[in-house]
Amino acid sequence: MNETQRHHEILSLLKENQIINVSFITKHFDISPATARRDIAKLDEQGKLKKIRNGAERIEEKRLRWSPLNINSTDHYEEKSQIAMKAAELCQPGDSAVINCGSTAFLLGQQLCGKGVQIVTNYFPLASYLIEEEHEDVILIGGQYNRTQGIFLNPALSTLMGYAGNWMFTSGKGLTETGLYKTDMLTAVAEQQMLDRIDKLVVVVDSSKVGSRTGMLFCPAEKIDYLITGKNADPKIIKAIEAQGTQVILV
Repeated sequence: MNETQRHHEILSLLKENQIINVSFITKHFDISPATARRDIAKLDEQGKLKKIRNGAERIEEKRLRWSPLNINSTDHYEEKSQIAMKAAELCQPGDSAVINCGSTAFLLGQQLCGKGVQIVTNYFPLASYLIEEEHEDVILIGGQYNRTQGIFLNPALSTLMGYAGNWMFTSGKGLTETGLYKTDMLTAVAEQQMLDRIDKLVVVVDSSKVGSRTGMLFCPAEKIDYLITGKNADPKIIKAIEAQGTQVILV
């Protein structure tokens, strides 16, 4: 067993035991006490364990609690923030807004929090934030929790029949004159079930997405009532989308 393999095994042993001493390592690997101490010292320098007197102690991995404070590290944060603020201006107290998953969606939810707007979402981080901030009217669409996306998915159409909204805000991985594209088919299909139960569809994408044709076509451009994006978006595509009846707002 080489040094790398031994280090890996030492860390595995520490997962089972809070503390292991030099004597244990020496016997387990049939190595000298000097080699055992050297292994502990190297792993301590790498931050993988804590060196203690005559042994090593496991470092507890602190799982970072999801927090809206992390949102400002997302790509194109400033532009997305402006898009969210402009999108929030469309809603009036008493309106109902369906908000789907993503960083822009979360930023929009922050803007609408406390504004007297009913928010319908299957995005668990957003729902958690709104509840924590005591937003009065939150509807969380149920289903099976998808940990990767942080959303609830339910293929049964009947589960959504009771919900409707004045607005639906959604994003995607690409937008062209053809329409909005999404890469995750499950989330796209779940959102498509709501399209016939909302008054206005608003697409919120940063300008880097405009011109990209990625994934499946979620909806044609003619179905988009409003597009809110950045001023750096491709003007030819913006003009082509406007020609299909979409009201474009550049921020």
